[in-house]
Amino acid sequence: MNIRQLLSSTLNVLMMLFGVFMTYKAWGLYTNCESPLVVVLSESMEPAFARGDILFLSNPKTPIEIGDICVFKIPNRDIPIVHRVLVNHDASAAVGIKVNANVKSKQKKKKDQQLLLTKGDNNTGDDRVLYQELYSNRQMMWVEPKHIVGRVQGHLPYIGMFTIYMTDYPMFKYALLGAIGLFAFLYD
Repeated sequence: MNIRQLLSSTLNVLMMLFGVFMTYKAWGLYTNCESPLVVVLSESMEPAFARGDILFLSNPKTPIEIGDICVFKIPNRDIPIVHRVLVNHDASAAVGIKVNANVKSKQKKKKDQQLLLTKGDNNTGDDRVLYQELYSNRQMMWVEPKHIVGRVQGHLPYIGMFTIYMTDYPMFKYALLGAIGLFAFLYD
């Protein structure tokens, strides 16, 4: 293999990786979701989703309803959680504002805000323990829409086990990447 073939193979691999990355980002823009694909990492949503299922997410503009399965991130925790909405609480409230000396009051309505309580289908209790797991989240009793990564729109069973194996067994990841690289260079 001469230098020209080596550079051509390297460029082909880089273009393939760039194409996959751009497709993923374009899909994220289309679904209005920062992470349009996630892998289920635990058994908390069985029987709906098993460990290793790939979930397809979107973030529509419609309000979140009871029964929706959402993926959310708790502040200061890297791994997102996939659970079903159990309670949908409307946190909009009227705040009285005094005007002039006549003690007239006007009602100023806050922007409507949803507060959500979630639960894994396979869990015995709700997720308030998860919300408060870290010291900095001791006051967190609800999930807010800003914590929602997306809503589940579909899934592929067990396809994400490759991701779990690569995380749990780093040697598997290096062997797989080496095999792909070797195949790309020898294929030419």
